[in-house]
Amino acid sequence: MKARVLIVSLIALAMAAGARTRTQESSAFDWPQWRGPHRDGISRETGLAPQWPAGGPPLAWTTSGLGAGYGTVAVVSGRIYLQSLRGRQSMVHAISAADGRYLWSKNLGAGDSNDRGPGPRGTPTVDGDRIYVLTESGDLVCLLAENATVVWQRNILRDFSGQNIQWLISESPLVDGDRVIVTPGGRGAGIVALDKMTGKTIWTSKEVDDAAGYASVVVAEVQGVRAYTTLMSSAAVGVRATDGHLLWRYRTPANYTANIATPVVRGPQVFYTSGYDTGGGLLMLRPSNGEIRAEEVYFTRDMQNHHGGVVVVDGVLYGFSNAILTALDFATGRMLWRHRSVGKGAVTYADGRLYVLGENNVVGLAEVNAGGYREVGRFEIADQGLPSWAHPVVSGKRLYIRNQQTLAAYDIRAR
Repeated sequence: MKARVLIVSLIALAMAAGARTRTQESSAFDWPQWRGPHRDGISRETGLAPQWPAGGPPLAWTTSGLGAGYGTVAVVSGRIYLQSLRGRQSMVHAISAADGRYLWSKNLGAGDSNDRGPGPRGTPTVDGDRIYVLTESGDLVCLLAENATVVWQRNILRDFSGQNIQWLISESPLVDGDRVIVTPGGRGAGIVALDKMTGKTIWTSKEVDDAAGYASVVVAEVQGVRAYTTLMSSAAVGVRATDGHLLWRYRTPANYTANIATPVVRGPQVFYTSGYDTGGGLLMLRPSNGEIRAEEVYFTRDMQNHHGGVVVVDGVLYGFSNAILTALDFATGRMLWRHRSVGKGAVTYADGRLYVLGENNVVGLAEVNAGGYREVGRFEIADQGLPSWAHPVVSGKRLYIRNQQTLAAYDIRAR
């Protein structure tokens, strides 16, 4: 009897270990926030199709009636989270990654619109059993991922004396350790850190008075000095993570119309870029007595990225400079190649390929190659009447394309 109990116990332990392994494997390629696990537009997923047939990869499913908005998706543990505007209400939804079914929808407050289209521009951030959502009207909401129960809610414009920007709040909240970081753009509160469990204020960046830009915050750490950096309305800034103290301000890559692209951090270097006849600059970050000094390595007009973001793969920076897909040597800024590709758009990287979505409804697949552009697939998506600005997402061997009211999942497994 004891031997049989022991065997049963060992089998149960093995099954539990197997279940844990399967869970870890299934979540290894989750896309829990804006621009992926590390906010760099890069998926570590492999086993993806090296090229697409004519007409594109197989469509797994499509869901319509989402509501308006430009935000893309977060994907965690078989669930998709995204935002939209329905009627006059800003919403967040949970959708099954298996088949596109709605699991729940939650009204977060009054939405907004302007001449570039209505609805949210941001992406939910998933952290454990909670999600953090920032609406186009400034409502920052922490909800339980399982059932959309609101844990806490604040309006960052009202609470920190900020004003909404011309084309509406577009950032996605950063969760870092025990805090959530957002940019209200208020006086003495350009950037703020809140307790992620309660929403209480931890610090405000008293030396940052810039209005918010349209970019999202990322982490930079240099020899133990941790910082948060983003593009505000008039400059790229970096603040100390512990207290919000201003560490650097870099005006050159910022325009005064719309600074949108999320900075890219590589070790002690960070690259910023914007459009409107501006360009991109690389900073070297050097620690000094608990502070960080920033020195410009180069500035280039060959990367004027408007909204589609840039990625760095094997020392090469890829992104759309206005309407031209461009490759630069990251270390020097030297031009490697340019190609019209799918026209002005957004870029995501996975498994040796660039997934590009043109704002005029063309999806493309191109090899990552410092020597030149080689396209290995393209297809068109339906015109929804507004530009297709949501960034493509690769997760769980699926390519997710959100275009206003519609979310489509494509099977991109290697065959």
